[in-house]
Amino acid sequence: MTTELSKTFDPADIEQRWYAHWEENGLFRPERPDAEPFTIVNPPPNVTGSLHIGHALDNTLQDVVIRYERLRGKDALWVVGTDHAGIATQMVVERQMEAKQDKRTNYSREDFVGKVWEWKEESGGTITRQLRRLGCSMDWSREQFTMDEHFSNAVLKTFVDLYNDGLIYRDKRLVNWDPKLKTAISDLEVETTDVKGSFWHFKYPLEDGVTTSEGKDHLVVATTRPETMLADMAVAVHPDDERFKSVVGKHIVLPITGRRVPIVADEHADPELGSGCVKITPGHDFNDFDVGKRAGFKPAEMLNMLDGEANVCQTADGLVPDEFIGLHRFKRDGVDGARELVVQRLKEQGYLIPHIAKTKKGEDQELDAEPRTIATPFGDRGGVVIEPWLTDQWYVDAAKLAKAPIEAVKDGTIEIVPKSWEKTFFNWMENIQPWCVSRQLWWGHRIPAWYDAEGTAYVAMTEEEAQAQAGDGVALTRDDDVLDTWFSSALWPFATLGWPDKTDLLDKHYPNDLLISGFDILFFWDARMMMQGMHLTGKAPWPRLYLHGLVRAADGAKMSKSKGNVVDPLGLIDQYGADALRFFMSAMESQGRDIKMDEKRVEGYRNFATKLWNATRFCQSNGIGASTSIAAPAATQAVNKWIIGEVVETKNALEQAMADLRFDAAANTIYHFVWDRFCDWYIELIKGNFDEETKAVAGWALDQILVMLHPFMPFITEELWSKQGDRPDYPLITAKWPDPQAEVDAEAKAEIDWLIALTSAVRTAKNELGIAPGAKLEAFCPSPSTLGRKVVEENAAAIERLARLTPVNFAEAPGGAAMQVAAGDDAFIVPLEGVIDIEAEKARLTKALEASTKEAKSLEGRLGNANFVERAKPEAVEKARADHAHHTAEIDRLKAALTRLG
Repeated sequence: MTTELSKTFDPADIEQRWYAHWEENGLFRPERPDAEPFTIVNPPPNVTGSLHIGHALDNTLQDVVIRYERLRGKDALWVVGTDHAGIATQMVVERQMEAKQDKRTNYSREDFVGKVWEWKEESGGTITRQLRRLGCSMDWSREQFTMDEHFSNAVLKTFVDLYNDGLIYRDKRLVNWDPKLKTAISDLEVETTDVKGSFWHFKYPLEDGVTTSEGKDHLVVATTRPETMLADMAVAVHPDDERFKSVVGKHIVLPITGRRVPIVADEHADPELGSGCVKITPGHDFNDFDVGKRAGFKPAEMLNMLDGEANVCQTADGLVPDEFIGLHRFKRDGVDGARELVVQRLKEQGYLIPHIAKTKKGEDQELDAEPRTIATPFGDRGGVVIEPWLTDQWYVDAAKLAKAPIEAVKDGTIEIVPKSWEKTFFNWMENIQPWCVSRQLWWGHRIPAWYDAEGTAYVAMTEEEAQAQAGDGVALTRDDDVLDTWFSSALWPFATLGWPDKTDLLDKHYPNDLLISGFDILFFWDARMMMQGMHLTGKAPWPRLYLHGLVRAADGAKMSKSKGNVVDPLGLIDQYGADALRFFMSAMESQGRDIKMDEKRVEGYRNFATKLWNATRFCQSNGIGASTSIAAPAATQAVNKWIIGEVVETKNALEQAMADLRFDAAANTIYHFVWDRFCDWYIELIKGNFDEETKAVAGWALDQILVMLHPFMPFITEELWSKQGDRPDYPLITAKWPDPQAEVDAEAKAEIDWLIALTSAVRTAKNELGIAPGAKLEAFCPSPSTLGRKVVEENAAAIERLARLTPVNFAEAPGGAAMQVAAGDDAFIVPLEGVIDIEAEKARLTKALEASTKEAKSLEGRLGNANFVERAKPEAVEKARADHAHHTAEIDRLKAALTRLG
């Protein structure tokens, strides 16, 4: 028994109601102990986060997959949870404190961490509520958090095990230091931005009257960071550079500090670049660090001239003049820093080489430095310039851990989709650097290492175990640092299932079946899960990794708050409904390509939902309700055999698209079946013929639509499913995937496709010639095919109703003006005498053809002009291309219309 639908489709009315029903009744993970498992994990969003358009894409694709597999009868588990987001969360809480004139250092570590937990409980659930609005059918009953007790134990065990395996070690190396957050960050958290800066040239005097082969008593060095000369330890020249061979091994006496530093031969110095001489500051530059090591400097001997806030501090040799101590590295808040003072002193002492530039009038102008645009590293969280800083940190030997994942991708154990990402993966993994995993924060997994008075580290799960290692009476102090957030999230595929304990859940659902991820976290997260998973469990975390693109603005630009082009997915849900947004994301997700945001298409998919709603209302009004069987009903009529075959073909195409992870193909397959075949043709073809067979087949076909469309549009399909029949114990979310147990009836398919082709051809011809759509016309077919004769004889009423042809004569057409239309192998002549003014219509079409031809030629000329294409605004070029395509199509249409008129 059907329940009448309201006249209008209102997404807001049904979404909250159905989501609550699903969650409250445990339908996201029904009990299926004997079913084949299917498992995915969501990339855990930051607990501080809000749903952005990238989340909407990523989670839509995952939900499409998990709903699809659930309908196929599997024990489908979608692991959900949030990441503690060390830096981001600590920043949020500290900002709240600052607003109250309070600060973290007013509290003990334990008290501050307690305040973060309070914040998490009060405000940390925003994004999980928003994921529900998107329709994500996650297993909320097991929601995870990376700081949960069991997860934290897994993280600490991983650190201890890797340490004992020789894969984690403590080292003094340069790190990316964020002076604002006062913590090390990874290379992946550094964003490089072009900034207007300066390039200075200085003279460094040679010691004791030494001169170059050219007789000069100094070397010239250039730098964009003159403040670092306070910690210079060498000058490098290329070993094959004849100009400087005589001074290799000699010394420079640095201006300002008076430090005596060697001239070393190193291939890092490029003879073709600048003066060929490079100042070496191993404690503040990554390249210089390597040069310094090759020159014999141990990391512990390298000079550091900055504190954690990037203010100048005294170097180990005590040679930095007092006037520099405490200055910031460069100008900040309008106050000159060490950079400006170094330049001033070198200029006063005659060591600055001015840059000569030309004014607009062509006159020479002397500048302190050459203006340049400099690629400058910024922290993606702190937003300040990153400082290479020499410090003791904990590192993972990523090169060793990377070997197994590299082989897994090479031998097919892990498939990366699309395959084009493999090259990028191999390039990064084969050149991977040690992974710095320590962070100078209070919020996070505190590193399980304790130190004695000599600095010896004891790594253990507990302080008691560390004390046992150190011996009784040895005073120990715990490491203050916490672990990089990505270290813990690398355990997500298995620690969320109970690892390191051997649980039934872990045994059944690990390895997972698939990971869906944005390509932008391939190295942050995906590769690290491979490394940790394969080392700790001996198994790849999943056999397939699907990497999707970014959602960009309509013009293809990357979305950013500064550009004002960010699209709020919740706003789109409010306006068009979650189903429309989800379908847009699915239909636009083409492997290897980014998605351009197009609100009109979202609106179009809302219209698609409305069309299905209205089609269901029409079915209800004609006594068509829910089906009572999974298998297709018996059918004798061609139109019913045809729609059953269409369901079979759609199901097969949809399954193939899902197997290939072609979300666009899957979405467009079901879209065209619903809109074109079912709504536009089947419903039209059966109007006026609602016998019991047709009602049974129509109800069954509509049910199959709701099941196949459900992964993409869960809310409207569940609502329609519930209103089509009384089946409270058989909700759509856990229904069975279509199994028609039928074949495509080739004869019925040929007949109905022929009928559709004839109707489409007549409608197109009428539109071209300006004939009213409802006008009934007589048609002649002197030599019909066997198929054509059969369809016309058996479907005369349908042809009259749909194609508006009546009568159809199997005879020669009378002479005079006529149009010709085709269906399959059959040609139909439709007389036009008295229907339209032939000559006037020819004149109208000819005039329109001339106008379109002229416009197309003009546009072709503009688009062929390189100056226009390269210099005009992108939207102007795009409009010109669209207009050219329109007029080109018009030319073809108008020519076809004139041909019809003879």
